Amino acid sequence: MSRVPAADGVEDVQPRIPQQAAESGSTRADVDDRLSAELVEVVAGARRRAVRDGDRQIDTAHLLHSLLESDPRVREVFAEGAQVARLLGYLVQRSIGYGLQWQGSVEDSGAVPVVREAGWSPTAGIAMEVACLRAEARGERRARGVDLLAALAADPDCRAVEILGHAGVVAGELLKRIDEALAA
Repeated sequence: MSRVPAADGVEDVQPRIPQQAAESGSTRADVDDRLSAELVEVVAGARRRAVRDGDRQIDTAHLLHSLLESDPRVREVFAEGAQVARLLGYLVQRSIGYGLQWQGSVEDSGAVPVVREAGWSPTAGIAMEVACLRAEARGERRARGVDLLAALAADPDCRAVEILGHAGVVAGELLKRIDEALAA
């Protein structure tokens, strides 16, 4: 929680990471309605991780960490189990200080103009929207964890792809395996 001075001089207590707002005019229920139950849990886990890590926004690294921890279908698309173990090890190092260079900065891959949505880094917000669009393109109403993983892997400039690279995972090859798994 943080204290924010109000116009009347009385401090207002606000959460460190506000509840997410998707596109302007959307409510959290609207966004959650486009996500599978598993992906809603992934988002909740990413939000808890961001708060625990002292980050102001949920970024793509938080989403990747939560996906790997909680979605078995996501873990299945990796070429080998050792990749998942390396990824989780790197992500744990990040959460205990390795990624401090990222704290206090806004993740922005430069793909679109920076629009600060409450709770999300601009890049993470876009990844969530892309995940929903991928599901819709398959004729599904709700995005799954693999949709979000594909959206993360498709952005070469996001933190999640940087982490994948540190663990020896080539994002393009991962994206190809995801697409093959979804087509099967």
